[in-house]
Amino acid sequence: MEINPLETVDAARDAPARPARLNAAVAVSVALLSTVMGVCKVKDDNIVQAMQQAQADKVDHWAFYQARNLREEVAKATLVQLRLQAAALPESQRAAHAQAIAQYQQLAQEQLRKKEELRLQAAADQQTYDSLNYRDDQFDLADASIAIAISLLAVASLTQLWWLFGLAMVPAAFGTLMGIAGLAGWRLHPGFLAQLLS
Repeated sequence: MEINPLETVDAARDAPARPARLNAAVAVSVALLSTVMGVCKVKDDNIVQAMQQAQADKVDHWAFYQARNLREEVAKATLVQLRLQAAALPESQRAAHAQAIAQYQQLAQEQLRKKEELRLQAAADQQTYDSLNYRDDQFDLADASIAIAISLLAVASLTQLWWLFGLAMVPAAFGTLMGIAGLAGWRLHPGFLAQLLS
């Protein structure tokens, strides 16, 4: 049997072509997905910081609400005491108590008004948090999907299976879509997945 050196060279040239194409496709895909993941991570970190601030603001506003509530209750209790004391006094001595009663009535009403403002601020803080959490979920889904895609791409490169590369493109496309939705502020949110992962 004769060995033709040109056939050996042709076979050697053709053999790595298929792995080289798959590895190149994997490399480009990983580079693109890593870029999307990095951009999304920066935005997600900023959103998480804003969520923490909204949560801190909400806690502060509820704490101030409770303080206003206590002040209102103390003013009301003082008001009751002053009214009872005034009722037991002769008419000539009630004038001083009337002034104190008016002052504590005003104080109680002021605390009630300020307490309501704080309640509204705390509710707005919760809405801000929920809105930011919605976008945070989008970035979390993008991060998880792209990580799965990169893992599948690594296995596709090792096994040299094109169908595995195609399978990896499914979570890659979903993760990229969720990342773009988070960056663009789109109302795209698979709630069942977000609840599953939370």
